[in-house]
Amino acid sequence: MILSLQTKNIPDGTKMNRYMLSLNEAAEWATKYMGKNISPSNIRYLLQYARVKRYTSKTGEIQVEKSELQNYYDIIRKKEQVWREKLGDDLNWNISFDQYRESDTTKHVHRLHPYKGKFIPQLVEYFLDKHTDSWKRTVFFREGDIVLDPFMGSGTTLVQAAELGMHSVGIDISGFNCLVAEVKCDDYRLSSLQVKLDEAYQRTLRFSQENFNDRYDTELKRRISTFNARYFPNPEYKLRVQDDRGYEQAYGNEKIQQFITENQDILPDDNTQEETHLFDNGNMPGFLRTWYNKRIRQELRYYLELIDCEKDVQAQKVMRLILSRTARSCRGTTHYDLATLKDRQSGPYYCYKHLKICTPVGSIRKRLKYYTEDTIHRLSAFAVLKKQVHIGIIHGDSRFVNIFNLISQTDHEFSRLLKEKKISGLFSSPPYVGQIDYHEQHAYAYELFDIERYDPDEIGAKAKGTDQSAKERYINDISDVLINVGQFICDDGFFCIVANDRHRLYPEIADRSMLTIIQEFKRPVLNRTERDRQPYAETIFIMKKTGNAEFEY
Repeated sequence: MILSLQTKNIPDGTKMNRYMLSLNEAAEWATKYMGKNISPSNIRYLLQYARVKRYTSKTGEIQVEKSELQNYYDIIRKKEQVWREKLGDDLNWNISFDQYRESDTTKHVHRLHPYKGKFIPQLVEYFLDKHTDSWKRTVFFREGDIVLDPFMGSGTTLVQAAELGMHSVGIDISGFNCLVAEVKCDDYRLSSLQVKLDEAYQRTLRFSQENFNDRYDTELKRRISTFNARYFPNPEYKLRVQDDRGYEQAYGNEKIQQFITENQDILPDDNTQEETHLFDNGNMPGFLRTWYNKRIRQELRYYLELIDCEKDVQAQKVMRLILSRTARSCRGTTHYDLATLKDRQSGPYYCYKHLKICTPVGSIRKRLKYYTEDTIHRLSAFAVLKKQVHIGIIHGDSRFVNIFNLISQTDHEFSRLLKEKKISGLFSSPPYVGQIDYHEQHAYAYELFDIERYDPDEIGAKAKGTDQSAKERYINDISDVLINVGQFICDDGFFCIVANDRHRLYPEIADRSMLTIIQEFKRPVLNRTERDRQPYAETIFIMKKTGNAEFEY
């Protein structure tokens, strides 16, 4: 069966029977129609991803058609209704933050490194800042407070606390997570750092150019670009498959087979790829041998040697994060499975993420350049917003660590402040039961930098399952964390926990931890990166120490 790309016949936008809106007018109309703020940037996002069609006026102004925009937002309203039916009427749609673009939810250092399972900064800011509304009727934290995150992850809470002028302490069992948070939160002499990073990139570029031939990659990309322009025109193709995934699958499968048939002479063979032997790849750990081609392994190893030769410890950490981010992007898998790594991919494939033919990266050079520049840009942007605050990062198990003792070993001034006023409260998102193996998602980084792993100590790891015994272990482990860190938190402090508590474990966790749940906020999670778009919600539990939980709402 031969499939063809057919798009809907859309009348000319200049016809009198079509009501056209500029981007500003569209944003104003949508704000009134939906009852929440929608900006021109949100409308541009809809155009970029073909949610509505783009028109151009006779004067060159970008426009949208009102009825098409209304149809889109009607679908959103229906989606809200479906989600409420499945997840309950108590959903607080105002804290879904669906009006924010990806660039907003990954602002400045929040995008220094991908991290599966982190919450968005807008959620943290909502509960940390001093505003109140019809749902949040009290202020939980104030400027100058000390905020604790005992499941720090990539450091989102610490970063947002620093923006708001709050001190913070983060704890994590993962050494790699601590590296990410340290790089985000450190203070830098940015001009000096940029010189070091640029030099490392230029040396890696010369190494790659001198030892590898780019003719194959250049020709393959040229052919893919020509093929995509012909069979996956933008935005026509995006509009065609928007509501027809069955068509997309059939058409995509047909076209990738066509591309393979027409380009047999150029398709890659990873086993015979040209390679120098400056490094002994045979000694590389299993993950790196499995998920990277030979050239990339050589380039990674070269940059690793540059890191080892760098005398500035701070610069070393930043270089490790840049290399880790680069390595993650260069794994030999499909773009839509970067988070799951289901199958090794060595040649072109139809990409469900980008809606066209894609191919795995052949060299780290392009991404290393981009991430080097992007890192400096993001660190610079955060430096402008960051207040002069203390940030303590502890690599350890939150069930057992003595926060005050460990901080006293590294920051005496912060230690005095902690002992004077104690920690003001907690804001954290613990791991969920049986959902993510947090060490394994960054296996490439642990192997690259020889970081010790503590997989058995992960709480709620996917490998531990979701049966009744796993749930009981989870209840005990989270309770142990809250009991341990609770001794460092002032008696009237708030414990704010973000969790997808579908098993209803947190009432028992609170009881065992001698805490009382005083309020719950339930929010829909809309902007998920995985292909699974099923209704999903999480609850923000507000707790206080039992005996100090008298609180009116």
